[in-house]
Amino acid sequence: MSKERIGFVGVGLMGHGIAKNLLKNGYPLTLIAHKNRAPMEDLLAQGAQEAKSLSDLAIQSTVIHICAPGSPQVEAIVEELLPTLSEEAVVVDCSTSNPNSTVALAKQLKTRGCHMADAPLGGTPVQAEAGELATMVGADEHVFERLLPVFQTWAKSVVHLGQIGSGHKMKLLNNFLSLGYAALYSEALALSEKVGISTEQFDSVIRGSRMDCGFYQTFMGYAVEGNRDSHKFTMKNALKDLRYLEAMADEAAMANPIGNAIKNSFAMACSAGGDGAEDYVPHLVDFVAQRNGVNK
Repeated sequence: MSKERIGFVGVGLMGHGIAKNLLKNGYPLTLIAHKNRAPMEDLLAQGAQEAKSLSDLAIQSTVIHICAPGSPQVEAIVEELLPTLSEEAVVVDCSTSNPNSTVALAKQLKTRGCHMADAPLGGTPVQAEAGELATMVGADEHVFERLLPVFQTWAKSVVHLGQIGSGHKMKLLNNFLSLGYAALYSEALALSEKVGISTEQFDSVIRGSRMDCGFYQTFMGYAVEGNRDSHKFTMKNALKDLRYLEAMADEAAMANPIGNAIKNSFAMACSAGGDGAEDYVPHLVDFVAQRNGVNK
């Protein structure tokens, strides 16, 4: 059986690594223009093809990956793909999206004889380049089995959680934890400085203890070492994810006070003006410090 023909929309920070590993493993790859041409040109030099439009990309592809900022963008992309998708084509949403939107898109695709899978990402751009991401997948069983060899080219961990939307639900829960850590670390560090314990002293106690973890280390890569690129995920995207989490909790009729508190930490930072919304998540530490009169 011939390999799937892969289409890719969104070869940005995470998408470039995924696309590179698909090419490396011999999958024919067609890309659509990205606002930043550098990753596009790199992939074209490695053998990818460029589509002139989403309609053209749909014609050439049996599996289409989408890495977009959120559900509104994914919905717009699918709308343009739909008219020329071949029967049995699969759209794979690797974005962090609203599960309700994902389920609705799957129903829309089904009317065309096509399929949807949600496969949001866990990891960093460095892990994407290495082919060592994690993905949590929502898809029908036969669709998942078909896609598994594709996923295994770019993901070290592939977990099938169940039907459409379950991957995006788990991703929101995952981000609830990680962004909660970010808000907690930011407040703890501001208080630490406020009471005379430096960030470096704080880190010397926590690092290597039971309270240490991978996210702590990338977060502190900025707070301690000043590496602005230690965790390339914008506060604007963090806020979007926390709003999706809030909507999911509302639909489940569950109180989500901690999630709302975390969301408000990012909302205040994003609304403070300047480049705050485009800063990366670990930079939240600066906003919380400044708001509390802490000069680091």
